[in-house]
Amino acid sequence: MIIEFLLEHYSFLTHTLEFLAAFTGLFLIKKYNAKAAKYFIYFLVVIAISDSLCYYTHYVRPGMALEFLIGTRFAKNHWFSTLYWDVGAILFFTYFFYLILKTPVFKKVIKFSGYFYFVFSTIYILSNWEKFFVQFFEILDVFGAIIIFMCTVFYFIEILLSEEILEFYRSIYFYISAVIFIWWLIITPLGFYDVYYTYEVGKNFFDTAFADLRRQIFLFANIFMYLTYTFAFIWCKPENEL
Repeated sequence: MIIEFLLEHYSFLTHTLEFLAAFTGLFLIKKYNAKAAKYFIYFLVVIAISDSLCYYTHYVRPGMALEFLIGTRFAKNHWFSTLYWDVGAILFFTYFFYLILKTPVFKKVIKFSGYFYFVFSTIYILSNWEKFFVQFFEILDVFGAIIIFMCTVFYFIEILLSEEILEFYRSIYFYISAVIFIWWLIITPLGFYDVYYTYEVGKNFFDTAFADLRRQIFLFANIFMYLTYTFAFIWCKPENEL
């Protein structure tokens, strides 16, 4: 019963948690003077709005407001999700970690990785232009996850080798790094099975069992991520006090 309830209200719960974390960050933004922390709060706002806009496909059905999109490239939201998450989020986190890391070698590696990923993803999308509108790209999921893991590992190494290890649990950057590492670790394997997450406009998914499983995994991963961010904004000290 609980699982059924969660699946039935999947979109509402996800969007609520996203905006909860974003609004908590905005409400406490004066607490965080560091540029990277503020940029992360703005990033959460953009993601919350973008995820909500992604829901437009609910109205791309016969007899609904966006029926005129049926049969066009924009009937599904794969293109938009790929742009703001698979590409945009990865580029944001490379910049975010570039700001918070102090080791020159780490910063150079992350900077190069960000530029390379942007060029690679642009070329790959243009080379697969028609697929861009009807499916997710597994290679971008994996490549992006590798960059995220690299960034977070660099951060953890710096923490372990610095005095900040004494108060790491009060750093907003620690929670951001730990959460995205765990979130991507959970979600990335699903990209290998996206072939089962397909549907025709106006109809249900071809594999409803996998679609339900995928939603469950995403929902619990999102609950963990956004509630942790909400807690971290309230609990952590401003970085300039550490």
